[in-house]
Amino acid sequence: MTADRPGVLPSTGTAGARADDVVELGDLGTWRPKLVASDLDGTLLTSDGEVSPRTRAALTACWDAGIPVVGVTGRGPRLFDSVRAALDGRGIAVLAQGGFVVDLERDEVLRTVGLPREQATAVIERIEAVAGELVLAVEDAAEQGEVHSPLRVQHGFDWPYPEPAHLLPRHQVLPPGAVLKVFLRSSTLGQDELLARAREVVDPARAEVTHAGLGFIEVLPPGITKATGLAIALERYGVGFGDVLVFGDMPNDLPMMEAVRDAGGRAVAVANAHPAVRAATPLVTSGHDVDGVARYLEALLDGRRPGV
Repeated sequence: MTADRPGVLPSTGTAGARADDVVELGDLGTWRPKLVASDLDGTLLTSDGEVSPRTRAALTACWDAGIPVVGVTGRGPRLFDSVRAALDGRGIAVLAQGGFVVDLERDEVLRTVGLPREQATAVIERIEAVAGELVLAVEDAAEQGEVHSPLRVQHGFDWPYPEPAHLLPRHQVLPPGAVLKVFLRSSTLGQDELLARAREVVDPARAEVTHAGLGFIEVLPPGITKATGLAIALERYGVGFGDVLVFGDMPNDLPMMEAVRDAGGRAVAVANAHPAVRAATPLVTSGHDVDGVARYLEALLDGRRPGV
């Protein structure tokens, strides 16, 4: 989030790693997608949380060619306005790692899923049993009418963005009802190690766990991933995963990238992507601070190599 533009988050906390790398794309062949899906922070947006003019033009070119563009982000509904602005109010947006899906043009919510308080508590306890004491923050479930409410943040969480938040003692952070997601931070473990330990003890039937490169992990309702959120958008457009071109940078992008890749579509990592994402696909474009998504779209749609 920038100080002068509340509600807009900067990139995903990769400290600019390879964000300026330019990748030579070469000939991308004759395949064309029926839909483009992209993560936002760290992928489509610059480090300042902006859609550059070049990227905006490339997205418009997709729409003009009859190819819908779907933004798929970890941002929660409280940041809905920033997501709408990034996507120019067009198409469908998938928020909260797939837990909140909305048709931007119709103002129609297509999915909202919450994790019951008791279930969230049990999952947190299981993770703490193998990771030690954690600090947490919570985003209320959308069905509680809290979509624009500030985060509920435990004292000491060190939330990375200067947005309004309810600072609370640990026992008050979880609300009485369902939550959209829980954020867990360790003072001793990095995000990759914390996620690995969480996945060892959390049954996917009880909750999904992931991270978006922000220094903490996220606990989501079972079955909630960017892949299942994107599937709702695809159903509305009548498009299969095999006809999708998808871009991403962090482990939370892997479910949708793998679904597209396994179905025969194209999954492309930006140059600044997490090693796990780079390992999941051989296709790479330039970093997010040098219009990597736009460069790939230009080359694909225009049949030529983008300028450097």
